[in-house]
Amino acid sequence: MERIDLAADWRRVSPRYAWAELWTSAIWGAIIAAAVGVFLWLVSDWPRWVPIAIGAGVLVFFVLTGLFGFLRVRTIGFLMRDDDLLVRRGMLFRRFVSVPYGRMQVVDVTQGPVERMLDLKTLKFVTAAATSAVTIPGLPGSDAEVLRDELVAVAESRRAGL
Repeated sequence: MERIDLAADWRRVSPRYAWAELWTSAIWGAIIAAAVGVFLWLVSDWPRWVPIAIGAGVLVFFVLTGLFGFLRVRTIGFLMRDDDLLVRRGMLFRRFVSVPYGRMQVVDVTQGPVERMLDLKTLKFVTAAATSAVTIPGLPGSDAEVLRDELVAVAESRRAGL
């Protein structure tokens, strides 16, 4: 079995993706904190500062989760090898996924509203296996388009047996 070359020249995602994670987490945190705070305010007979404190705690939790994005983004990378694309991610639980070029069926580029503000895109590959959707988030817009076209060309040549 060939060992994964960890010292290879991994391509990394944009550091701006950490800001996208922070903003997304903060937005969701504000929505959930407001919902929890308003719900507790209306249905509980606690002193009024308790629902506010709980809502603030929920918001702080989500913001801290978003701040960890700055560490998580450093672990996301991909490596184009001769026969496959290797994708890695994870701080505590490292994950390496190898996607053979000949097995790629769909290479999709998506962009959410926060990513759009930061000119970032997410590349998603789907293979024949239903559970094998792999994503590379945080790619600069032009890089995502170029990588998609390159992967589609390589995948087509592998399927054709060239």
